[in-house]
Amino acid sequence: MKTIYARPVVMEDKLTHYCSGCHHGISHRLVAEAIDELGIQGRTIGIAPIGCAVFIYDYFKLDFIVAPHGRAPATATGIKRVFPDRVVFTYQGDGDLASIGMAEIIHAANRGENLTTIFINNANYGMTGGQMAPTTLLGQHTTTSPYGRDVKREGHPFHIAELMSNFKGVVYSARVATYDPKTILASKKAVKKAFMNQLEGKGFSIVEFLSNCPTNWGMSVVESINFIKEKMVVEFPLGVYKGGEE
Repeated sequence: MKTIYARPVVMEDKLTHYCSGCHHGISHRLVAEAIDELGIQGRTIGIAPIGCAVFIYDYFKLDFIVAPHGRAPATATGIKRVFPDRVVFTYQGDGDLASIGMAEIIHAANRGENLTTIFINNANYGMTGGQMAPTTLLGQHTTTSPYGRDVKREGHPFHIAELMSNFKGVVYSARVATYDPKTILASKKAVKKAFMNQLEGKGFSIVEFLSNCPTNWGMSVVESINFIKEKMVVEFPLGVYKGGEE
């Protein structure tokens, strides 16, 4: 009988700590599939800062380093420069990458560090109680914006994929989602492309995932998926912003 589904070799056989319906698990699997298919398990090092994904090292058969909040790009830069033959990636949330670590990600991108960044945008600080993040939508309610984000008080949401595409050191910047089979397949292609760029020594690559957070959003899983499709994609259009097919 032909096998059509199997756990990626690089993933551990265990339950995750994520809330029910959270899309972190899908993103993890896509990263694992790319690592398996590229045959780079033995030379890959992951960097996870503080956030919902801080325990990602529990789910992968890889070397991992936990970095201080926002400092994953700086940590990854040091590792890659010491071990240039390794494949190094960061896995970061929006509060981490776009707020606390904004300086680190901008400078790593601008320098063209030969790294891969997986960026999970769920429009809030998921781990610490659902506070407003730089990517929180206008009008979106969070624990620190109970009346909704107001452009006059908090400004507009940051568009990270577009921002990264402006730096000369960035070779690939894409925004993807994982709310149906079509978007999941596109996400896998983007993740694999980002890793391949590093293997080819091209420079910095980032893949932004629009993800859900049913718990902090106060929604059912279905409602949270619809929120991505009906609200987040309008504010953050999917696509490749730099380094697409010619």
